[in-house]
Amino acid sequence: MASAAASTAAVPTLAPPLEQIHQLAVELRLLLPGVRVGEARETTKEFNPETFWRRLNAAAVNVSREATTLTEVFSRVPLPSPQETQRFCEQVRAAITAIIAVYYSLPKDQGITLRKLVRNATLDIVDGMAQLVDVLFITPAHSPENSDLISYNSVWTACQQVPRIPRDNKAAALSMLTKSVDFVKDAHEEMEQAVEECDPYCGLLNDTEDNSDNHGNEEDDGLGCPNNRDLYWSEEDQELIIPCLALVRASKACLKKIRISVAENGKKDQVAQLDDIVDISDEISPSVDDLALSIYPPMCHLTVRINSAKLVSVLKKALEITKASHVTPQPEDSWIPLLINAIDHCMNRIKELTQNELELFRW
Repeated sequence: MASAAASTAAVPTLAPPLEQIHQLAVELRLLLPGVRVGEARETTKEFNPETFWRRLNAAAVNVSREATTLTEVFSRVPLPSPQETQRFCEQVRAAITAIIAVYYSLPKDQGITLRKLVRNATLDIVDGMAQLVDVLFITPAHSPENSDLISYNSVWTACQQVPRIPRDNKAAALSMLTKSVDFVKDAHEEMEQAVEECDPYCGLLNDTEDNSDNHGNEEDDGLGCPNNRDLYWSEEDQELIIPCLALVRASKACLKKIRISVAENGKKDQVAQLDDIVDISDEISPSVDDLALSIYPPMCHLTVRINSAKLVSVLKKALEITKASHVTPQPEDSWIPLLINAIDHCMNRIKELTQNELELFRW
């Protein structure tokens, strides 16, 4: 009997099902920082792209399957037993560990841009699984909230995106450049719309204006806009916006030409040069955003000048890196000098229009 009692005592007591999945969510989130900074695993084996993508796709399918199984058993009553819950959690851990291991097997020499895309897809899957487990822990089974949250959970969407990841660094570079073009295009369209409507905030303040004062005390200026310089542009502001818009158009043209050059002349084995082009091009959209935000009233002309200069610096560096790379077989290709001239023209005009404020600031 003493032996039986000792044997029973040696068996650890399992936590209740909900406590186990709560711990699973915590463990999954603890994996995220390591994936963000993780390096490729050193190996003596020659990298086989076909094997890698087959393993990654299979791992994503497995994660999706485990997410479905976990959802099914925890979305009904009674909940599984502690022993069953332990088995389900171990299967989820194994599936997540497997897909992380596949990501780590992608060597750096395949391209940093490609590794970033695979890393981001892996992070989305791990984070999506953690979100799902959180929902199953927090929301009671069979509740409408449970069904709604699960139906929109991101883990299945993230797994479905894996087959769509570009298969080489050139394709990855084109994917990133296309996103940058789209971001800058959206920023330019928003700026143009605000200027055309003479409404920097696109009517967001209309309700406030209507409700705050219906007595007609505000005087309208010549453009039909309330005479409030905190909300609308002065004539000097509107004059300065013109070269700013032209500079954003030039930014969009730069990205488009860079993307075309990569598409037509980029070589898959020139991974380092492609990575350099993507890295500097990634800085264009945030710089455009900074400039776009600075033109909204109340406008500080010195801030506009500074943000314009930063954008010009990034654009010229992007053009220089592109010109020196293999994607520009003829370095004196006419499109690069033309774009540099257009950029300089915009910046010179912005300097002219902000010179008075610069001199006042120096005093």
